[in-house]
Amino acid sequence: MRPSGSRRSVTDTVAGALRRASERLSTSSDTARLDAELLMAHALGVSRSDLLLKHMRDAAPEGFLPLVERRAKKEPVAHIVGMQEFFGLDFTVTPDTLIPRGDSETVVLAALEAAPDAARVLDMGTGTGALLLAFLHECQQARGIGIDASPGALAVAQVNAERLRLVGRAGFRLASWHEKGWTDELGRFDLVLCNPPYVEDDAQLEPDVRDYEPGTALFAGPEGLDDYRAIVPQLGKLLLPGGVAVLEIGANQAESVSAIARESGFAVELRRDLGERPRALILR
Repeated sequence: MRPSGSRRSVTDTVAGALRRASERLSTSSDTARLDAELLMAHALGVSRSDLLLKHMRDAAPEGFLPLVERRAKKEPVAHIVGMQEFFGLDFTVTPDTLIPRGDSETVVLAALEAAPDAARVLDMGTGTGALLLAFLHECQQARGIGIDASPGALAVAQVNAERLRLVGRAGFRLASWHEKGWTDELGRFDLVLCNPPYVEDDAQLEPDVRDYEPGTALFAGPEGLDDYRAIVPQLGKLLLPGGVAVLEIGANQAESVSAIARESGFAVELRRDLGERPRALILR
């Protein structure tokens, strides 16, 4: 027991542990301090804002250092804490899914702009359900279906729908757009969302992506275009008259994916992410 009136050494406080963790992660992460704060908040069971405002002088929890070591080995923070924020909402994340990224919020923003009154929404390759559930959260009149070829991903999406209290408006189905008959009984939609695999097969990815996220959700042939070539020609039978599709694209794919869309009879509008990189195409 600490003697009455003594002060805890700064080295064994949360503040000291964060400083040392930031130094430890500086060679393995471009966001070392943020990573350390997110891991500490998780170890304490508090929000990051509460951590910074209320807990910096607390004793550092014993469980913090093992989390830091996992991150030092390039394991994504989202996998370590099991959660990722997207569009202001918290999503459960596992190795069965891609980690939702801020750049993909461009797809949701484009969808809200292009189809604010959509009643039926389809999310192709739903993963965590982030695109579909974020849109439904904003548009109370909408209902949607998310499809994925991964049973594990669909289980995660279902958990997220329950977390966000959207189970009554969001359903999920095992399906692959590469298989014949996958659209049977789906019907037509006012809005189709899709963040397909679009990474070139030989692309050099960071270890925290290459080693921890599912390759089937990343890679799409030598040009990264195989899934667009499969998806876009099928959109016509999925969209209602006046319906729109919003596709995420890689930063260097605007011209090539736009050409695929125009060949299928679509007019195309480009939307850029916060870094001013091409990120979403609106197809009408």
